[in-house]
Amino acid sequence: MRTPFYSGFPGEAIIMASIELNRVKAMTIEPKPWAGRFTEATDTLVETFTASVAFDKRLAPYDIQGSIAHARMLHRVGILNEKELKSIVQGLEDVLLDIERDDFFWSIELEDVHMNIEARLTDRIGDAGKKLHTGRSRNDQVATDIRLFLRDGIDQLDLQIAALQKAILDLAEREADTIMPGFTHLQIAQPVTFGHHLLAWFEMLARDRARFSDCRKRVNVMPLGAAALAGTSFAIDRHYTAELLGFERPAENSLDAVSDRDFAIEFAAAASLTMVHLSRCAEELVLWTSPLFRFVDLPDAFCTGSSIMPQKKNPDVPELVRGKSGRVIGHLTSLLILMKGQPLAYNKDNQEDKEPLFDTLDTLKSCLRAFTDMLPHVKANRAVMYEAAKRGYATATDLADYLVRKDVPFRDAHEMVGQAVRLGIETQRDLSELSLAELQRLSPGITADVFAVLTLEGSVAARNHIGGTAPERVREALGQARRSLAGVSEP
Repeated sequence: MRTPFYSGFPGEAIIMASIELNRVKAMTIEPKPWAGRFTEATDTLVETFTASVAFDKRLAPYDIQGSIAHARMLHRVGILNEKELKSIVQGLEDVLLDIERDDFFWSIELEDVHMNIEARLTDRIGDAGKKLHTGRSRNDQVATDIRLFLRDGIDQLDLQIAALQKAILDLAEREADTIMPGFTHLQIAQPVTFGHHLLAWFEMLARDRARFSDCRKRVNVMPLGAAALAGTSFAIDRHYTAELLGFERPAENSLDAVSDRDFAIEFAAAASLTMVHLSRCAEELVLWTSPLFRFVDLPDAFCTGSSIMPQKKNPDVPELVRGKSGRVIGHLTSLLILMKGQPLAYNKDNQEDKEPLFDTLDTLKSCLRAFTDMLPHVKANRAVMYEAAKRGYATATDLADYLVRKDVPFRDAHEMVGQAVRLGIETQRDLSELSLAELQRLSPGITADVFAVLTLEGSVAARNHIGGTAPERVREALGQARRSLAGVSEP
């Protein structure tokens, strides 16, 4: 039985480590690479407790990518000869194939992904494999691996967020003229178009993409060459290694390079904000699908039923997205607390950075995918939305604006419209259903043209400015939004 790659459920690291421990008890393994200074074997409980291979083996492709670049640099500066370089590169590529084929034994005695790969490489190619670690440490190695992993993750997220934005735009285009109530305090405030409301979701995600893009700049700095904490006495070429790995530059300070996890915290913060945005959208979908709203219908494929109540259609996907936001925010808090008390430079505490980071990326990706797949099938109940907008005196502000144009001071107009609303409540009529005579008792300047501004259509059409809810402006905003996504590939 082989240990599977880390899948992310809490406690798996200890469980899988225990499984590995049982397997290796009867096996003879070479001494640990750092064993020279020690006179006693590592306690088996300590071995299980401190090992990270059960989850950090997910970094294997990036570890090998970094090792190949490091080997090429060592050859460039004369530390490895041509034969040794070829042997190391081919050996690492073969090891990666073994891992991809699930034909790799992950040993808990070798602690982590780095030592497991190095041991397998040395088994394959002999002494040349032992030279690979020249001029580096696991401290700068793991920091480099995480940055490579996270850089790829951010690139994937950018595509996935853009795909969700496109799904939002498609739905907004279909509903550019659909009138619904806009809310403040979850009370009906003013009429808006559904397309305009959906474009607010688009703007949230646009900021998220920008944040991840900005975060990527700080992720894309190379720690490799900082070694354990002080750099190395070998004449290495860090700029060359950075070029091979696609980093913008090597880190400037060796102490900071191996101990910095700001980039991981920043990523988790950006991910948390994205999850907050998805959670807000999910909350609206949960409300809108309720029989008390009935604004939208979700496809059956994205809902479930009740085991006892046959009539139920539960919006499980939005609810789970809403719930998973707390999980990601928790990971951010975990990373912040992890780092707050650490002196320079590297500390074993930093082993705890990977599981929250991995799960943050996985959770966000799955939530984005679920939303992207679901939104094209959302159906707006336009008549229900329209009637809901009529129920809450949503054109009251339009009546006040009308009076202002008749030279009534706004505060006086506000008072007059409040009286009109009270009359509507008492007689159970909308403002548009009050008679001209009744309105004129509030202000003699009101004429028959007032009814044009009291309709829902007139209200939304009047908001015809940049950022407004008028259908004309919604379509302009849609065009601009689509242009902003031009050239973005599918995930």
